[in-house]
Amino acid sequence: MRHAATNPLPHLLESFFCEHLQRARGASPRTVHAYRDTLRLLLIYLAETGGCAVADLQPAALQVEAIAAFLTHLESVRGNSATTRNCRLAAIHCFCKHLIREDPIHAEQYQRILSLPAKRTRTTPATYLEPEDVHLILDQVDDQTPSGPRDHALLLFLYNTGARVSEALAVQVQDLDLNKPAQVRLHGKGGKDRICPLWAETASALRGLTTRCQTDADSPVFRSRRGAPLSRDGVAYILQRYVRLAAVERPPLQQRRVTPHVLRHSCAVALLQAGVDITVIRDYLGHASVATTSHYVTANLRMKREVLEAFWNRAGIAPALGTAWDPKPDLLAFLDSL
Repeated sequence: MRHAATNPLPHLLESFFCEHLQRARGASPRTVHAYRDTLRLLLIYLAETGGCAVADLQPAALQVEAIAAFLTHLESVRGNSATTRNCRLAAIHCFCKHLIREDPIHAEQYQRILSLPAKRTRTTPATYLEPEDVHLILDQVDDQTPSGPRDHALLLFLYNTGARVSEALAVQVQDLDLNKPAQVRLHGKGGKDRICPLWAETASALRGLTTRCQTDADSPVFRSRRGAPLSRDGVAYILQRYVRLAAVERPPLQQRRVTPHVLRHSCAVALLQAGVDITVIRDYLGHASVATTSHYVTANLRMKREVLEAFWNRAGIAPALGTAWDPKPDLLAFLDSL
């Protein structure tokens, strides 16, 4: 008890998660878990490099040099990308802002940690599939197998709604309205719900799935053969199985890394190609900002080609069609006369 009284770090950690994140900010469970994992990694690293137990760490261990070394450790030893490194740093920054309020005696050292900048990252175009590729993957599902109806409904649902995997797995039977016009309520990031319309084919597949499984209203729609909720890895495995089958007919698919999130990108690009306004796509996908949705404009090669062709024709660079030149037999004599 005496040791706990002289070490305020455990109390500061507890107040950060319970008072600040959950009560004051109303952070989602995913945010709490992400921050928890970051601080766990940080504390273990500080204890190992400091030659002490995690329980013996004091606030004085949170020095800017130690945090900078931890960020380097994430990339060089753990193999994290710059994006993951920046996410870890954002969690540490949030914790340090809380420490400044709760532990002003060490405010100067916490402020130095806040000066650590995020690392610049490369923006890569979103990977997506053309509609014909998605249809080919869907065609590989055999509805006569025990898992076929579930797999077909799952993949069709992901492409139809552009839902994140976590959103699809959180869908319960009571979130579905399969009467015309069919729709689903998705529980998105940050506690934001949205309604997405469903194609008649998707509604039919979901209706058959829920009828066949005879699930309760609060049961997840997409479940394993044993009745347990599907995991993210399970969804990725299902998709990869049918991508491999489709690659037999379309070999270029073998070179693509097709994840469930690629179906989300594919949905967004298909909406964009159909002429849907980008603000509507933002709401459809549940993006917080239209800036996130605008990344799909840069990824859309078909629209780029159409714009380039329109520019080429508008600029008048294309050669005018004329009469083909028919050389005369006495061509050499004509050239000699010049």
